Amino acid sequence: MFRQLLRTLSTPQAPRIPDLKMSVAVLLLEAARQDDSFDERERATIAALLTQRFSLSPEECAQLMAAGEARAAQIVQIHGHTSEIAGQMTPDERIHLLEMLWEVAYADGVLDPEEDLLIRRVAGLIYVTDRDRILARQRVLARLGRQ
Repeated sequence: MFRQLLRTLSTPQAPRIPDLKMSVAVLLLEAARQDDSFDERERATIAALLTQRFSLSPEECAQLMAAGEARAAQIVQIHGHTSEIAGQMTPDERIHLLEMLWEVAYADGVLDPEEDLLIRRVAGLIYVTDRDRILARQRVLARLGRQ
């Protein structure tokens, strides 16, 4: 048993393949689930955002959302996904991600405190300032005609 443990520890592990699309999908889905209600407006908003951001076909988007929902149901923390995003996205892309999260949070017409808290947490973990987070929210509200 000890040899098997040593062999396992000394065997090189395959490098983890980053998946930015999955990380973004999981965060968007997690934002939708924060208020314990994941309705069709939120689902449609997420699909539109993912399709636009990653130039996905409807089939690719459906597959990504299904895989993202499965992954989101299993996660305990979002840190792995936020570090993926922080490592691969530019500062402007990370701010745009926050706009995407705000769009999901407002898709059902109401900002739940848990949605707001998640976006604050994500912003900190992906190194977006409070100022940029607030400006991203204001841009989304202006687009939605809710200023």
